Amino acid sequence: MILQTLTTYRYIFIDFDGVVKESITIKSDAFEELFAPFGDKTASRVRDHHENNGGLSRYEKIPLYLNWAGEDGKSSTVEKFCDKFSTLVTQAVIDSPWVGGVQAFLESAQNEKMLFLLTATPQQEIEEILNALQIMHYFKEVHGTPMTKGAAMANILSKYNADATNAVMVGDSKSDYVAAKENGVGFILRRTFHNVDLQHTLNCQMIDDFTQ
Repeated sequence: MILQTLTTYRYIFIDFDGVVKESITIKSDAFEELFAPFGDKTASRVRDHHENNGGLSRYEKIPLYLNWAGEDGKSSTVEKFCDKFSTLVTQAVIDSPWVGGVQAFLESAQNEKMLFLLTATPQQEIEEILNALQIMHYFKEVHGTPMTKGAAMANILSKYNADATNAVMVGDSKSDYVAAKENGVGFILRRTFHNVDLQHTLNCQMIDDFTQ
């Protein structure tokens, strides 16, 4: 039972896309739309890479995708594509379905646990989304890019003098798992149809949602 397991931890790190909101497909669609002008083959390759590399920042992905499209990867071009991507996804993410049980979990845990949200979404954008959803107050701290999840987690553990064995990360991607492992923090995988390979390779607790 996920809720029973989480009661044993004081510090809980939570990813956003695919853990709080069912927003992975929204971002897949946006990446595909963004690169559709470069041909179906490139757009499909971009979509596949995004879905197999959840948790990586768009600032890491878009230069690679521009290279595949035969475009220059200079910072002004990357920024232009990132801005277009943000325009495509922000409201759609806000409107996307909640992961089952997550709202009740956040409400019940906010006063008993220290909750931290770590995401590859840019800081300003995730703050806009959380404020629109009226859930910012649930989290002690929120960290988006440019800070990596691993660095954010390390900083938080140090800041609060937290014992890593009393902390857990709930995520849905390899980058979430790596951040947790680097910091000696436990990991719970939220199963989705995008991370089937991880489900077969990781040896950790796995959940479908927060109702279990």
